[in-house]
Amino acid sequence: MSENTAAPRRDFIREMVADDVATGRFGRGPATRFPPEPNGFLHMGHAKSICLNFGIAQEFGGTCNLRFDDTNPATEDVKYVEAIQRDVRWLGFNWDGLYYASDYFEQLYDIAEALVLKGKAYVDDQNEEQIRTNRGTVTSAGSASPWRERSADENLDLLRRMKAGEFPDGAKVLRAKIDMAHPNMIMRDPLLLRIRHAHHYRRGNEWCIYPLYDFAHGLSDAIEGITRSLCTLEFKDAREIYDWLVAEAGFVNPPTQIEFARLELDYTVLSKRKLLRLVNDGHVNGWDDPRMPTIAGLRRRGVRPEAIRAFAEVIGVARKDARVEIATFEHAVRNDLNMEVPRVLCVLNPLKVVLTNYPEGQVEMLDAPSYPHDVPKTGSRPMPFSRELYVDRDDFMEDAPKKFYRLSPGREVRLRFGYLITCNEVVKNDAGEVIELRCTYDPDTRSGQAPDGRKVQGTIHWVSAAQALTCEVRLYDRLFSQPDPDDVPEGQDFLSALNPASLVVIPDAKIEPSVASDPIGSRYQFERTGYFMSEPESSTPEMLVFNRIVGLRDSWAKEVKKG
Repeated sequence: MSENTAAPRRDFIREMVADDVATGRFGRGPATRFPPEPNGFLHMGHAKSICLNFGIAQEFGGTCNLRFDDTNPATEDVKYVEAIQRDVRWLGFNWDGLYYASDYFEQLYDIAEALVLKGKAYVDDQNEEQIRTNRGTVTSAGSASPWRERSADENLDLLRRMKAGEFPDGAKVLRAKIDMAHPNMIMRDPLLLRIRHAHHYRRGNEWCIYPLYDFAHGLSDAIEGITRSLCTLEFKDAREIYDWLVAEAGFVNPPTQIEFARLELDYTVLSKRKLLRLVNDGHVNGWDDPRMPTIAGLRRRGVRPEAIRAFAEVIGVARKDARVEIATFEHAVRNDLNMEVPRVLCVLNPLKVVLTNYPEGQVEMLDAPSYPHDVPKTGSRPMPFSRELYVDRDDFMEDAPKKFYRLSPGREVRLRFGYLITCNEVVKNDAGEVIELRCTYDPDTRSGQAPDGRKVQGTIHWVSAAQALTCEVRLYDRLFSQPDPDDVPEGQDFLSALNPASLVVIPDAKIEPSVASDPIGSRYQFERTGYFMSEPESSTPEMLVFNRIVGLRDSWAKEVKKG
């Protein structure tokens, strides 16, 4: 169960479950499951489902299983099984039972034989294209297969020979015998079992017939005693075959399916097929690229599981699809980190400052609080201060407008946690580029205030040049440049909406030395910049690498207004 104990909002699904508990509808406690296919990495849409299924079990004193719907040997791999388990645990949940649909192959086959003997299923010799063509359309009935009226004995014989491996791939399929004129096209004799001479990552070469998803899914729920099968809206039309199968198989008080809106998040895609294309085509650096909406990517970027759970709580569960603004997710991440992480100073674009009236060789230590007053944490760290400093180049303008309150010639600013300084001279190279500022400091302003009461409007961050650590900073941004990546001109696809600035690497940023002894994977707020984490995969004691988790504010809102 989750470590999160906050009382969730009630939604239509929780209202149904509450009624189940009150009325004893199923004759057993609430039982849910999270049933991923082990053919890729989990993403934020899965995280929403995980929080829902495990959350309901926790709130109503029920159970939640993790079951892998591993019925397609061509796409599944144990690496995905391991990654999914890792992601679910990282989100803060523990399953009551760990199951695999492949463990039910024998039971599913027995059910298939029972359906054949009842005249509810038959072996069809049509190929997939013929079956698709003969299914009809939404306005016209389908055509019955020439083999639809085979006897139960003949069908049973053929099914057993399919299981024995006598036929090649695609030669025959087992279909439910329902109604070829059914208004729901899924109910027009859907496929149940198909021949696939393929190695299964768990069952090896033991099976050569594999259940279709619709056949395995609901029956696996029923075998496990699930009460409510929670799925997204694209499975709404499949509810009828779900109910038909669990009823025909003879389950008492079988589970029922409830659909809810899937997560559609701005500036990203949550289609496994599209995510796979991003990886395979080299647009990102693997499934755990920090720009990816996968749980692995978010974890590597530095997002905490508490933020994902809070986001799932905020967006809730709805009956109708709707896009969620990425700002909602970023707010959840920012709000979580704000109350947890220490503040440090890091200069991304260093410009040297020489304090000409500060003693050469002298270093003094300034006390810098690690948390602001509104965060209920305490602690501070020493900040070395010396004659040579680095400030951010963006905090200097040679010809500054009136409302520019940072450094410019003749202007005084406050150094964060330190003195007031005034820029007196600008040093340039032969190309006319500013390479150094020569300033003076007021030794009576160590508190940040001038004894004579003069007001200074600007405060900038800095680090001591001699003691600062050089680090690499990776500024991750939104992977796509528009809210709906699929909303592109005809002839283009979602890849044309990729954001070319989704990753900007700064190889020589300067950070205060207090972080040197912190464990890799520590998170911080770089004051005036954003929230960052030291990169677990790339950082070394000699060279720290920091990933930007999220900015301090929504800078995209300004860009949209400009556009």
